[in-house]
Amino acid sequence: MKILIAEDDRLSRAFLKKAMEKYGACDVAVDGMEALDLYLESIKRQEPYDLLCLDIMMPKVDGLKTLKVIRGLEKQYATPPEDHLKIIMMTAISDVDYVKEAFKLGCDAYASKPIDVQKVEEVMKHIGLLQAAEAVAEEE
Repeated sequence: MKILIAEDDRLSRAFLKKAMEKYGACDVAVDGMEALDLYLESIKRQEPYDLLCLDIMMPKVDGLKTLKVIRGLEKQYATPPEDHLKIIMMTAISDVDYVKEAFKLGCDAYASKPIDVQKVEEVMKHIGLLQAAEAVAEEE
């Protein structure tokens, strides 16, 4: 599995990267603009990410705008729904409006901070990623 982590907080970014590395290769972005650059680069190389862990509140381009741009690019490139990037929004904000907006824009799941790795794993199972990662690990 190929994972992109977009998180502006250095400690949260390092923690999440360490936790997610057991599922696959992880790249990190410190803001939404960098996340979009890495996403586009992966598409051009035809090595798309499987999962994006996306913080809502980031500098330059926030998580909601990043989500909206990615879903727009998938539409523009006529990406089949089964190949859409799985996106888990992560935030310390408990504002229900942000969560509703994220789902309206097309996120697959939501995880609140502080990040609980076990809950993230449950979310990955729910959106169908964890089984795929486990199958790949068993084949190797």
